[in-house]
Amino acid sequence: MNTHHDIPNPEDISIEDREDAMSGYLMMFASIGAGIPLPVINLIAGIIYFYISRNKSPFVRFHATQAVLSQLPTSLLNAGLIFWLIRIFFFDYELNDYFKIYAVIVGFLNISYFGFSIWAAVQARKGRMYYFLFIGKFSLGYAFKNRG
Repeated sequence: MNTHHDIPNPEDISIEDREDAMSGYLMMFASIGAGIPLPVINLIAGIIYFYISRNKSPFVRFHATQAVLSQLPTSLLNAGLIFWLIRIFFFDYELNDYFKIYAVIVGFLNISYFGFSIWAAVQARKGRMYYFLFIGKFSLGYAFKNRG
């Protein structure tokens, strides 16, 4: 008994599915579009999109799953940075070297995440699979297993 769907060829994927798959990665811009630079807004938008997309094609489900899972660590790191900044500005905590190192690391990870997400969105729009390190295999298994 086959428990998984076959991975579709790019030419077999509809334009609508390609655009839906691409949209999962673009949820990271949700708070920017709303004018609120809070990392939690992006994560909430990604989770909502994931739940909306879970009953769509396996291709869309794969990209929506991967997009939301890749957003979790970045959102948590960003939330930690914002929490630390609030403590510095409102509670007179010291702006020390640990904070500076953390801020540089989080900045680098955000730029990397931004680049990988844009690349994945472009690949999804082309009807291709793009696998993120660590979460790609899980997302593939979740999205392409038979549901019926």
